[in-house]
Amino acid sequence: MKKLLKIIFWVSLSLIGAVSLAIVAFKRGEPVNALWLVTASVCVFAISYRFYSKWLFTKVFVLDLKRATPSCVKEDGKDYVKTNSWIVFGHHFAAIAGPGPLVGPVLAAQFGYLPGALWILVGAALGGAVHDSMILFCSMRRNGKSLGQMVKEEINSFAGMIALIGIISILIILIAVLALVVVKALAESPWGVFTIAMTIPIALIMGGALRYVCPKRVGYVTAFGVAGLLLSVYLGQYLTHFPAIERMLMLDGKFLAIAIIVYGFAASALPIWLLLAPRDYLSTFMKIGTVIFLAVAVLAIAPQMQMPAITKFIDGTGLVFAGPVFPFCFITIACGAISGFHALISSGTTPKMITSEKCVRTIGYGGMIVEMMVAIMALIAASTMKPGVYFSINMKGEAAAVVKKASDAGFPVTEQEMKALAETLGEKTMIGRTGGAPTFAVGMAEMLSKFFSGSTAMALWYHFAIMFEALFILTTIDAGTRVGRFLMQDLLGQITPMLGQNGTHLSSITSSLIFCGAWGWFLIQGVIDPLGGINSLWPIFGIANQLLAVIALSLGTTILIKMGKARYIWVTLLPLVWLSAVTMTAGFMKIFSASPKLGFLSNAKEISDKIAGGGTTKQILEWETLMFNNYVNAAVSAIFMILVVLIVCACVREWYLLLSKKKLPVLHESPYVELETV
Repeated sequence: MKKLLKIIFWVSLSLIGAVSLAIVAFKRGEPVNALWLVTASVCVFAISYRFYSKWLFTKVFVLDLKRATPSCVKEDGKDYVKTNSWIVFGHHFAAIAGPGPLVGPVLAAQFGYLPGALWILVGAALGGAVHDSMILFCSMRRNGKSLGQMVKEEINSFAGMIALIGIISILIILIAVLALVVVKALAESPWGVFTIAMTIPIALIMGGALRYVCPKRVGYVTAFGVAGLLLSVYLGQYLTHFPAIERMLMLDGKFLAIAIIVYGFAASALPIWLLLAPRDYLSTFMKIGTVIFLAVAVLAIAPQMQMPAITKFIDGTGLVFAGPVFPFCFITIACGAISGFHALISSGTTPKMITSEKCVRTIGYGGMIVEMMVAIMALIAASTMKPGVYFSINMKGEAAAVVKKASDAGFPVTEQEMKALAETLGEKTMIGRTGGAPTFAVGMAEMLSKFFSGSTAMALWYHFAIMFEALFILTTIDAGTRVGRFLMQDLLGQITPMLGQNGTHLSSITSSLIFCGAWGWFLIQGVIDPLGGINSLWPIFGIANQLLAVIALSLGTTILIKMGKARYIWVTLLPLVWLSAVTMTAGFMKIFSASPKLGFLSNAKEISDKIAGGGTTKQILEWETLMFNNYVNAAVSAIFMILVVLIVCACVREWYLLLSKKKLPVLHESPYVELETV
């Protein structure tokens, strides 16, 4: 009887999910209620975790619960630390859930809510969660080795060296871009600076308590941390009553950039139990708690999706960014569906803390589909606001020209409407607030403010959302910097073993300084010069991130063949083929498209013609910088694409040799150690 009830439950849930998704996909002529998308997402979440992930870990990966993990075998109190599974989940989720699941879906909403929603649900359940779990499993079986090191050992040294150099270069760009987003979010925002700064001493107290005072009292320490975090958020809004403190926390971009670099170095070099793990764990409560609160708001308000299911901008003429729905929807939405950055966390910090292989399913697969739900909520926040307001926020230009452009495209909005919105939020203007973060904040504020009356509710929730997004991103920066240190140690270890991953302070500090210096230079230049530093490389952010996923899925397919699981390689091969097509098409279009709005080279040619036509000295200098940036972006994109193609070709060659039995499968797993003997 119990079994029959389970069958009825899961069949019913599947039918509810199918009906909800069908309504989201096919209903036309009247607005779709956001509840249908929430229902479909919850069903996909439950069914994919219950059935697909269980099948993956039972038939494909085959977990061994008696096998000792790297944290048990190599515990050193710094990088390899046995850690409570929920704290590891908190760290992992906080590290992978950066700006992507918030910003990507918001920007991709210009195509309509349907393309993004389908990609998030299908991409996360069948691609992203598999990608994260596979790399976490492989790294854990190899003493927590990095993605580049695994490519070197499982494929060949040439591919490994190419992968290592390419991955470090891409990671430097990714972290510098994310850091710049944090700087812009926190600049002249005392509330945000105060709240985020307070998470550091709270995390240090938590880390020390769990390490030395009460290691088995995770619940009590968690309660202290969450209470401290909520108190910090609450007290931050009252800084206006203390002008001296408020002025002290009113930081400019350059100071914030330096502070973030110093914090990144500390998170990279200090023992992981002291700062990084407890702070990420603490941040996860804020992240998941806020998203759940937003989901409750959606359930209570039941808002209508005002953005059409599909807009005319799928042809590439978008007002937010140029490019057709294929491939750019699947590049813009990375975190939340499939993201290459996740492979670096899954082969960096997380495998060095897990205490049992059974945690891989919860952390690897579960963490990704929780992020899927975050992305869906962000998409709803963007799609339930008035489309004209959405496009006006995300277009630069004079107010009159922007609202006219949005209205002419079929999404009416007025200057007065945008002015009233800015006044309600306590901002000077909301036109041209590009990047996705302000749009998400407005959508979130509109929904949450309906729970609270009062003239300041919208402004309060808007500024809370901006701070919340900065917190989201900073946890990715600190974990990414520590992973970058591991990769740098792998690279320097090729030169001298003294600087490799040998557990010495000299190696850790040297690698941390070099890596922080690399992304820090791009960050500071970007803060000083709006056209320089990381600003010049921003346009290749999405492509670079997804190229990492191509490398990771290629490695995963190779390892499955070596494990004797060739009949199951479709689980990694299908996402690999899709993502390869997406990234290579996007890269080719970004370099060679004839449209100056899309192609780097055509845009450089257009700017060159402007320079030839003459202008003021200031204009000429600015145009020359923009033209140079386009050539740099084209060159860097081409180099990354060539490196990834070389790695994929090396993997394909390895597959041929293994499947044709011209080469014996040799797995480079760490020696088996039984958990009871450690």
